[in-house]
Amino acid sequence: MSILTTLHPPLRESGHGRVGVLMGGLSTERDVSLKSGRAVLAALLDRGWDAVGIDVGHDLPARLRDQGIDLAWIALHGLYGEDGCVQGLLELMGVPYTGSPVRGSAVAMDKIATKQALADQGLFMPGDVVWLPGDPVPPAMAGGCVVKVPSGGSTIGTWVCEDAAQLESALVLAQAMAPRILLEEIVKGDEITVAVLDGLSLPVVAIRPRSGFFDFKAKYTKGQTDYLVPAPLPESTSRLARDHAARAYASLGLAGVARADFIVDKDGRPWFLEINTIPGMTATSLSPMAAQAVGIGFADLVDHLARTARLHVRLQG
Repeated sequence: MSILTTLHPPLRESGHGRVGVLMGGLSTERDVSLKSGRAVLAALLDRGWDAVGIDVGHDLPARLRDQGIDLAWIALHGLYGEDGCVQGLLELMGVPYTGSPVRGSAVAMDKIATKQALADQGLFMPGDVVWLPGDPVPPAMAGGCVVKVPSGGSTIGTWVCEDAAQLESALVLAQAMAPRILLEEIVKGDEITVAVLDGLSLPVVAIRPRSGFFDFKAKYTKGQTDYLVPAPLPESTSRLARDHAARAYASLGLAGVARADFIVDKDGRPWFLEINTIPGMTATSLSPMAAQAVGIGFADLVDHLARTARLHVRLQG
């Protein structure tokens, strides 16, 4: 746990104030969020915090007041939780919270905005086109590409299309979910992820799905994917991926824990795909897995994030 002493200094004592663990919510990632939230709640209670779980709905402000919440531990994924909406609400209510501020959350949630914001940061990023319904598909993408709904998470709204028929089918589904669609060149290689905690990159995790694509089933079905940490990569590749993850984190103004996803090509180059500001948070999730590799247990991580929760707008003003 010694590495925690080099990170963001704690702002509060363990057990000080009532913590509301925000979970569930209204997005398509509700079930995943409930798993994260329950694990976080159990860890906080184990560490002596006065904590309660709150299943987030439209009545959240009243729930926060009625429960006497002094601090919000955000375990929400997707729409209304990871996109800056709940962060803005908490800023207005004066309730310190875990994770990234409003702007960083909003930009990181949008894959198009993320790539635009990081365009001059020296990261390797797949070529892309923003496609609008009714537009022709650019020839460079017509033979195969990755179709992404910009705000999708947990691989919901992502299709790897190898030919024109698959692309046509994916676009029909995608345009029903969002007004703008991101088309990216396919980068073939090994999937890795790098968690960043308070600006410090943790060891690289290699992702080895047994079925090929790291889709929702591969992510959340036990035994469908193997994870290796530290990833069996050349030191130069690991160092570059960790540097690029930290660079994206800093450039977007993130806080707490975030997780950047990459594909490593045959030449050892890590291609940046996205960064998640509220990654999965159970003892077997990828970010806690990386933290464990440097001696930070799950309860330690949850406790540290609670201790360093803050109001970003107030600090800036």
